[in-house]
Amino acid sequence: MAHIVTLTLNPAIDVATSVPEVTPEHKLRCGAVRRDPGGGGINVARVVRELGGESIAVYTRGGATGLLLEELLEEKGLLRRSIPVAGATRESFTVAEGSSAREYRFILPGPVLTEPEWRRCLSTVEELAQGASFIVASGSLPQGVPEDFYARVARMAKQRGVRVVVDTSGAPLAAALEEGVFLAKPNRRELCELTGMKGEDFAGQAAAARELVARGRAEVLAVSMGADGALLTTRDLQLRASPPPVETHSSVGAGDSFVAGMTLSLARGKPHDEALRWGIACGTAALLSQGTDLCARADVERLWTQVAAATV
Repeated sequence: MAHIVTLTLNPAIDVATSVPEVTPEHKLRCGAVRRDPGGGGINVARVVRELGGESIAVYTRGGATGLLLEELLEEKGLLRRSIPVAGATRESFTVAEGSSAREYRFILPGPVLTEPEWRRCLSTVEELAQGASFIVASGSLPQGVPEDFYARVARMAKQRGVRVVVDTSGAPLAAALEEGVFLAKPNRRELCELTGMKGEDFAGQAAAARELVARGRAEVLAVSMGADGALLTTRDLQLRASPPPVETHSSVGAGDSFVAGMTLSLARGKPHDEALRWGIACGTAALLSQGTDLCARADVERLWTQVAAATV
């Protein structure tokens, strides 16, 4: 199986902690702190490795937090290629409130990238695309990066016969779909924004997904629907799968875990229905982990047997 290249232009140090109760104005004494390397593509690479796959993570890093990111990635044992940038790598933090079991997530802005910096990211991915099965371009774009950056990645990959997975939102997602990708993973809200669809009835979502695929925006469209599972659409079929019920500890990285499970399964030559089940199992397993940890292989393999994909 060829390797998977993941791309993260706006990585983060993901910090997780807890407080008894979130209240204004007072000092909130936090519990134990957990730090993990984060950002869409990095999370995908972590899950691919957890499941026994091979990936190379491409990401930016800068400042003291960039050095910490390198240390954390070394601990995870990821194959990687970093692009030094002048700005500091961002931090994001998640606070679990003990009294309510609610989760508060704070996403800080990342550095501003110069044109030479983001062009180095593109050239590095182009170099590593040789012999790759997939390029997973995931996460937000930092300031200074053009909105069509992921579309440029898709164009380059198609010229080399490499399939591209895009998981982002807003204008960067729309631009990538204009270029056309192999797999895209919008959520329901993003699907509405892409198609102008109003409301959230399932029949309308299914029709909107079929329209995007028919227009060549993506060969495979996986619409994530939270607790309702996911809807997968190709030109030939439309499948829906729901997650088994679990006790949620943290939702951090669930979407990235879903992307990793689907991509790795497709890279292993599995059919679409099986890939969807692996995606659902990975996303659900991530909910069982504490703080900024991601899914565990044993949980994924156990949950996979409980997921069924049915034709819509």
